[in-house]
Amino acid sequence: MTLLQTLLAFVFALGTLIAIHEFGHYIVAKWCGVKVLRYCIGFGKPIFSRRLGKDQTEWALAAFPIGGYVKFLDEREGEVAPHEVHRAFNRQSVWKRFAIVAAGPVANFILAIALYYALFIHGIDEPQAIIATPPPATLAAGSGFQDGDQVVKLNGDPIKSWTDLRWRILQLAVERGTANLEVVSRSGAPRAVVLNLSSMSAADAEGDFMRKIGLALHRPSPSIGKVIAGGAAQRAGFQAGDRIVSVGGVAAASGDQVIKAIRASAEKPLKFEVERAGAVLQLTATPEAKLDEATKEKIGRINAEIGAKLAMTNVSYGFFGSLPQAIEKTWDMSIFSLKMLGKMVTGEVSWKNLSGPVTIADYAGQSARMGAYYYLNFLALISISLGVLNLLPIPLLDGGHLLYYVLEILRRKPVSERVMEIGQQFGMGVLFVLMAFALYNDIQRLISG
Repeated sequence: MTLLQTLLAFVFALGTLIAIHEFGHYIVAKWCGVKVLRYCIGFGKPIFSRRLGKDQTEWALAAFPIGGYVKFLDEREGEVAPHEVHRAFNRQSVWKRFAIVAAGPVANFILAIALYYALFIHGIDEPQAIIATPPPATLAAGSGFQDGDQVVKLNGDPIKSWTDLRWRILQLAVERGTANLEVVSRSGAPRAVVLNLSSMSAADAEGDFMRKIGLALHRPSPSIGKVIAGGAAQRAGFQAGDRIVSVGGVAAASGDQVIKAIRASAEKPLKFEVERAGAVLQLTATPEAKLDEATKEKIGRINAEIGAKLAMTNVSYGFFGSLPQAIEKTWDMSIFSLKMLGKMVTGEVSWKNLSGPVTIADYAGQSARMGAYYYLNFLALISISLGVLNLLPIPLLDGGHLLYYVLEILRRKPVSERVMEIGQQFGMGVLFVLMAFALYNDIQRLISG
């Protein structure tokens, strides 16, 4: 059932993002007066098609749903009737052709903005940015963080939640910047903490970078929150609200202690004593093994939140405030994606961060099982990634065509057919290398667990 859920979540996500992308091309082409011959989701032989509208545009679904395309009337691809020449794509001004090609990635960004807007209006309960005791000899410990410190501002901007803090620290870590934080201690006294990230490399921002810095979420209560379907916790019989009395025969004093015991027990049976509705139960869970990106060691996890009594806050921006926040979020994610791609090219960041269809499908399934909020957030993120990828100046992608049009504007004449042919061969080689890296990373993740 879990595999089926993952496949359905992946197919729906991919189908939606491709459909929106291609619809961007389609609708702008119609506005520009270009005749659309076919709108197709997937590649290969169509398994379903129907002609609709005045132009009898063919709407098709092909056998291989990894991608899609919109086919326009074009004199370079076949004979065009004299009365329809003015509707051919190749006869349009360079500005119209630019708008039609750019509309696909733009549609993906608009979808992301719409999804974030809906999520920000609805609001979500998230953990407050309260810090656990940082381990000795870490950057956070050296900066003066103490157990229970709540971060309320970073470089003058308010911090809404732990997720907000994590995202902002990641951006600064990649740029080796400085985080000037305003924190409130357990006693309520405010103070300033400076986290200098200049010593970090871009590679340090990979994996669990917060743990590398020494920042971890404060978990005041050893209890169970959300239990992920199909995980070790559910198989062992855990339920949301269970209070952990002991783990491995040792009294459970904090959520951090329980998490450490689970992390150290990968693929080993671990005994829990839990309190549920006044009754004490004995449960045994075998934590699943997962590779810790920070230490490169296997750690255990039971796929359940530890610390159900976390201090929570509802992150919402209201009907009017959510739109600028959604636009800013989409912009920040897009720029960050470009920076990371640039650092991969220069070798500052490992190519292991490149994900293929298997990893994306896994994330789709995980987010879908966690709930609608997480799945829609995943859709927004992947939509941004698709938009950014298609804007790269690589022939065969939308960005490659846009590059040709920019050159045409500057030179005041189209790029030659020979240049475009060489560009296609180059673009095909680049995309093949990217796909090979992504699939290799997927296989490595499957092997390592």
